[in-house]
Amino acid sequence: MAKQNKPELLAPAGNFPTLVTAINAGADAIYFGIQGFNMRARAKNFTIKDLPKIKKLSQQKTKKIKLYLTLNTIIYDNELKKVETIIKKSKKYIDAIICSDISVMLLCKKYKVPFHISTQCSISNTETAKFYKKLGAERIVLARELNLKQIKQISKIIPTEVFIHGAMCISVSGRCLISQFAFNQSANRGQCIQPCRRPYTIKDNQNNELKLENNYILSPKDLCALPFIEKLKNAGIKSFKIEGRNKEPEYVDTVVKTYRKAIDKKLTKKEIEQSLKNLNKVYNKGFSSGFLLDTPTSDDFSKVEHSSATQKKQFIGKITHYYPKLNVGLLKISKGPLKLNDNILIIGKTTGLIRTKINSMQINHKDINSAKKGDEVGLKLPKCRKGDEVYRIIKK
Repeated sequence: MAKQNKPELLAPAGNFPTLVTAINAGADAIYFGIQGFNMRARAKNFTIKDLPKIKKLSQQKTKKIKLYLTLNTIIYDNELKKVETIIKKSKKYIDAIICSDISVMLLCKKYKVPFHISTQCSISNTETAKFYKKLGAERIVLARELNLKQIKQISKIIPTEVFIHGAMCISVSGRCLISQFAFNQSANRGQCIQPCRRPYTIKDNQNNELKLENNYILSPKDLCALPFIEKLKNAGIKSFKIEGRNKEPEYVDTVVKTYRKAIDKKLTKKEIEQSLKNLNKVYNKGFSSGFLLDTPTSDDFSKVEHSSATQKKQFIGKITHYYPKLNVGLLKISKGPLKLNDNILIIGKTTGLIRTKINSMQINHKDINSAKKGDEVGLKLPKCRKGDEVYRIIKK
């Protein structure tokens, strides 16, 4: 595939550690939210004041990372002024706004800010694509109910963005009302508390229960397009999108690196198998092809409430000092133990994510094999910073 035809790899960021991680892992673009008015209100998100720093981080020596701001919730009249202020103040720092409310689209046109149409609009045919193109949209994020043949057809009309990996909602492209009705927390305002992920029991009015083979009847598996990524690469899609603004840095790191490699070259069968094992190490609910190849079946529903990840992380402590000339960090252990040969993650706002292995440990310049809670231990580490958090990787 010619270099200029490569799809953009679009990664999520809910905070600075995941933003830096996504950039370091090889993303071409980042999408993120400002507090309020985005579909991940429960993510930490960013503030208007963070935009200059975000922009600075995106200006890499080797390439410019594009930045897309999400403003894709429904908007009420009393919020229009605030939305307008966000658009005006963010204009010089971002490349486009992802939106679903026509009021936001009109404000983007007013201030000459490029805009992309969110998947919340469920664009699923060429005529709707033509409408948004005529309105001024530069790109559309397609409905998730589409197969590759349909995607290819719409991609001839306007540049398209398609989800390739991550969580899928039972309502597929959004607008679910379960959280609103049950808990007064609207998914369409980014407040979903995900009641669909829980196990359910069916009862009648006489309290008789119906036994189900799988009681996670509202919880789909995660989308994973890696096994058929070559078909996606040939579908004319402009941007490959990864879901996960609520996810941890290790998820973003693994998923971005995996798809970066798959976009840049054609993977062998063995490489795909290994990549799937890597994807299974981080947060997931099992994998499905969604609608991309065919209509989902009962096999596409998850069998777990939380995650099927084969690894988890345990907080160990924070870096109290780093000596760059020695490549040594001091770690104050809050929760132990930590042992030689442990695999660890280092996570920080500026550091992003570092994966490394403990090859040597010292206390007071004396070699040790393990350390416990309360110890301050010296470790040979890649460059990190004071305040960075350290986690031990544990196999489930």
